[in-house]
Formats: sequence, structure tokens, C-alpha cells
Amino acid sequence: MPPQTFADPYCLLINLVLAPRRGIVSKERFVHDRTMSECPDFAEAATLMGDPARARMLTALLDGKAWTATELALEAGVASSTASAHLARMMTGGLITNVRQGRHRYFRLSGSDVAAAIEALMALSARTTPSKRLPGPQDAALRHARSCYGHLAGTTGVALFTMLTKMGWIGNDGQGWRFDEAGRHAFGAWAGIDSGTLTKTGHNCLDWSERREHLGGKLGRDIFTLLIDQGLCSQGDGRAVRIPDAFAERMAALAV
Repeated sequence: MPPQTFADPYCLLINLVLAPRRGIVSKERFVHDRTMSECPDFAEAATLMGDPARARMLTALLDGKAWTATELALEAGVASSTASAHLARMMTGGLITNVRQGRHRYFRLSGSDVAAAIEALMALSARTTPSKRLPGPQDAALRHARSCYGHLAGTTGVALFTMLTKMGWIGNDGQGWRFDEAGRHAFGAWAGIDSGTLTKTGHNCLDWSERREHLGGKLGRDIFTLLIDQGLCSQGDGRAVRIPDAFAERMAALAV
């Protein structure tokens, strides 16, 4: 009998965050008879994300913007000195980066893989932690539509991804989701945009509140940017995204 294998997507996502940055050799699968010392080491990344104050900072950074240490300290509800220590640990661990502009230093997530791991942990926590509350954000506006590291999430983001796949406008070639030429033109005509730039690849991103996938990756970001440029949605306060009636009407016209 061949050895049993496991591929927990949550564990793999967490492992992907630090492995490339810390020289950890990532295994594609965990084999039953392999020793623990040979298994992917995601414990450090999980520890960094698991502290409540750091978790609040990382959640804030999901909006894709750069934040100052003072802003993140207020968001996490900790003193400035404590925030600085947390930020230093996350910098060392490869979760965040910073850029200096004038007298200020601004912090942001180091990549989309970190954002995907955070969203996956949110979904896992909501599934495994007993609660009578709805999963995901309690703010109705955030549940309806929000930004997830530059792509559209929430009920609207999931509905958009569902529409793109059901209409056959995008397909998965094994490397990710892409438009073919006909699908790109059809989507452009529907949205009223120049869709010629939508040539990159997207991937599934498990939605924190909906427990279904929305479209992430470079294609997800490019679509979100074009929708904003066209006025079909706009960035609100924080991560909230405003959806005008025109967008809802176009979705409803396709019965999605």
C-alpha cells in the first residue's frame, strides 16, 4: 500500500508564506512515514500571525495600503513601543515590508501569499471556533463588498467570480484562471471597459465571510482596478467597497 498523503490547504497556505523567505524547503505533500523534522515548518509563520495584536495589524493591512506604525498601534490597541516590537518581528519573519518616505516609515504586507494565508486562517477560525455570530466581518458593508489585497471580496466578489466561470468567460488551464480572447471581449462588452489588458492569471481565494472562492491573483487585481476606473465600484472607508446600482443591475441581468 502506498504511503498516505495529506494536503491540508490551510497548512500549505501558511507554509508558503515563510518558506521562500527563510530558506525552508517546502514539501508538496506530507507522507505518513516521514519524520516531523522533514515536514514543512509552518509553526513560525502561524505563531507570528497568531498573536492577537499582530493579527489585528495584519487584518488592517489586507486593504493593500501602506500604514504607519502609529496607525497600526491604534488599530491593534497597543502602545507605540509594543507595536514597534510586533512590526520588527513580522519584518524579520517576512510577513511585512516597509518603505521610508520623509520622516515616516510605512508598512504593508510583503505579498499576496501572505494575504491569502490570513484570509484562509480567518475562514478556518470561523469554522473551528464555536460562535453564534456570523462568520467574517460583522459590518454589513464589509460582508457585501470589500477589498482583499487589491481584489474584490465579499458577497459581490464571490458573485462576480461565479458569473465569470458560469458564463465561460474564464477557464482554468491548470496554472490558474485566464480569459481566452472571446471571453475577454465578452466581459469587456458587459462591463463597458477596454478588457485588452486582462491577460494575466488569477487564482481561487477562499472568502472569509462567504466560505466560497472569489478571484484573486493578478487577474483579480486587474479586474478590480478596471471596475473602479469604470465607476462600477469605488473604495470606501477602510476595506469597504461601494457598489452602485449599475453594477448590481448588470449582475442581475445575467441572473447571477
